[in-house]
Amino acid sequence: MIRDDILRQRLEKARQKLYALQAKHGFSHASVLRQSVILDNLINQYNRHFYIKEKNQPHKYNRLISTTK
Repeated sequence: MIRDDILRQRLEKARQKLYALQAKHGFSHASVLRQSVILDNLINQYNRHFYIKEKNQPHKYNRLISTTK
């Protein structure tokens, strides 16, 4: 699985590229739309990665309850 820092770097690079393309070509240019799809896919990957990570860790509230009993 991809490391957190690498995924964040890819997201940031894709976001910066999208901004640059939009500034150069406008919102409806094909290259801007392609880059938007790339960024969307990276965001989805990031969300899946952290959802799985969060799901596999006990919730903070549950840990608090179990330590106070």
